[in-house]
Amino acid sequence: MKRVLLAVSLFSTALFSQDTSLHDYLIEGEPWREVAGGYVFTDGLCCDAAGNLFFTDVKGGKGIYKLDATTGKVDLFLDNLPGISGLQIGPDGRFYACHNKEQRIIAITMKGEVEELLAGVKCNDLVVSKSGNLYFTETPTQRIHLITKDKKHLVADEGHVVKPNGITISTDERTLFASEYGGKHVWAWRIEDDGTLTGGEPYSTMWLPIGKESAAGDGSTTEAAGRVFVTTELGVQIFDTAGRLAGIIAKPEANGKVVSVEFAGKDHDMLYVGGGEKIYGRKVKVKGYFGK
Repeated sequence: MKRVLLAVSLFSTALFSQDTSLHDYLIEGEPWREVAGGYVFTDGLCCDAAGNLFFTDVKGGKGIYKLDATTGKVDLFLDNLPGISGLQIGPDGRFYACHNKEQRIIAITMKGEVEELLAGVKCNDLVVSKSGNLYFTETPTQRIHLITKDKKHLVADEGHVVKPNGITISTDERTLFASEYGGKHVWAWRIEDDGTLTGGEPYSTMWLPIGKESAAGDGSTTEAAGRVFVTTELGVQIFDTAGRLAGIIAKPEANGKVVSVEFAGKDHDMLYVGGGEKIYGRKVKVKGYFGK
């Protein structure tokens, strides 16, 4: 009963959608393809309105890289910003980043001008709402943080999520999701009008590798129909708007990792993952939610 009540309070649409299969997402004959390589640890995937993909090499890179949606060419877009683990373009057109290497949250103009929003945090991943509220995970402290649109900082949740990692937002921007790197759940909270979080619960259950107690939930993104895509040790796990597992997309390399996921491309129907030293992409039947 508790789970049903939470579902009603969190989601305004598509509450009782039927389970789907991977046939609803994947295109026959369209496998993962390597689109960029030669890095150490790709992360921080995000996109702009034109569908260009941006990413970082958190362990060995120099800054923010761009995969052009039209040409497929990869370039270093902004230099001198090593160690970014979470990245998104906000409603003001700036990048917002978890500058993990420097333990701070920053905003970056497209020309590379940096504003420090918060220092002294072991930040991992972030999401920015259309209203300008920024949420980020701090994995070691089990905290979910909020930086409001007027730059006030709050600890929005603490001590519940086991190593919070990936974070994303619902299409109506009334629900926040965070994956557990050290557990098996994707948590959900209601976003109140002032940006604060209420009603946090372990809402979805990720499948676990055999013999393990952690799914290694990592990067997350939201699809246009409201489904949440989460990278895990088993692959990209998909959850519908009622919190049910809708399928698992296998990793590009069986023994490799996937740690970040995003939709991009001119029609936002290319699914990309960061997997170790490479970025992989594949065309899919669904599109990403480009509101976050």
